[in-house]
Amino acid sequence: MEALWAATQEPDRHQRWDLRFGHIAYEPLVEGEPQRFTYATTVAPGVTVAGTGESLGERSRADGTRWSGLRFWAPDRRSIIEAGAGYWRYVPTEDGIRFLTRYDYRPRWGPLGEVLDRRLFRPVFGWATAWSSDRLRLWLEYGMPPERSRDQAVAHASAVGGLAVIWLYQGLVPKLWKADAVEVALWRSSLGLGDRGARRAVRLAGGVEVAMGVATLAASRQRWPFVITAAAMPALLASAAVADRQTLRRAFNPVSLNLAAAALALVALVTREGLASGRTPLRSAPDHQPDVGALP
Repeated sequence: MEALWAATQEPDRHQRWDLRFGHIAYEPLVEGEPQRFTYATTVAPGVTVAGTGESLGERSRADGTRWSGLRFWAPDRRSIIEAGAGYWRYVPTEDGIRFLTRYDYRPRWGPLGEVLDRRLFRPVFGWATAWSSDRLRLWLEYGMPPERSRDQAVAHASAVGGLAVIWLYQGLVPKLWKADAVEVALWRSSLGLGDRGARRAVRLAGGVEVAMGVATLAASRQRWPFVITAAAMPALLASAAVADRQTLRRAFNPVSLNLAAAALALVALVTREGLASGRTPLRSAPDHQPDVGALP
């Protein structure tokens, strides 16, 4: 409980794991007034929005539960959030601590802001809350620093995205959309096919590559897409070299492409375990929780 409390209540620790806040700082405490704080978040490169908040209170109860609430507002007109409130609840259980959060806010920008909030911002903000909470869990349960879980997520997403683009582009553009002459020639020379058969083989290979691109995205937490890619790329490189060695001397040749794809597959493979996930935390409590407007 004390570790969780410190990680969520101390600004320097809170800002390490919470994607929603890039910077949090307490203002000097004035006797008889709530603890105020300032926060800032970078929403796009070179665009940082700032706001102010205050703690509504902290309660420690006889049953061991704790509660912390806050209100916040952003005078910055670039922020879609005008004002809001929320709370954290800390409930001890037999096998750990049940950590609950609930918040709501009022969007600005009129009807346009309401539509953007409902369709885009609120779902993204909710995912950021869940993903950040899982980073917190990994930090406290397994000792994985939030910076490491962030970097691992970036590395995995970059590797998966890069692989998917390679598979999809190579399948769609030079094979399904237009059967590339070099591709047709490779199939014709390696298998002794006629022109029509070689074109069919090229398009069949394109379909397989598109399927691998989709599978890479859909099964990014599983091993098999990356194991297949890491094994297939050197094999495809060897077969291309046997069919036509001149392809190895051309610009953008299979040596650079296939080996780079194999390297991305290995990066994706070794970074897939221990990733923070926005799907791990429950997005809604299975039992009744206090409303934000009716805090205990």
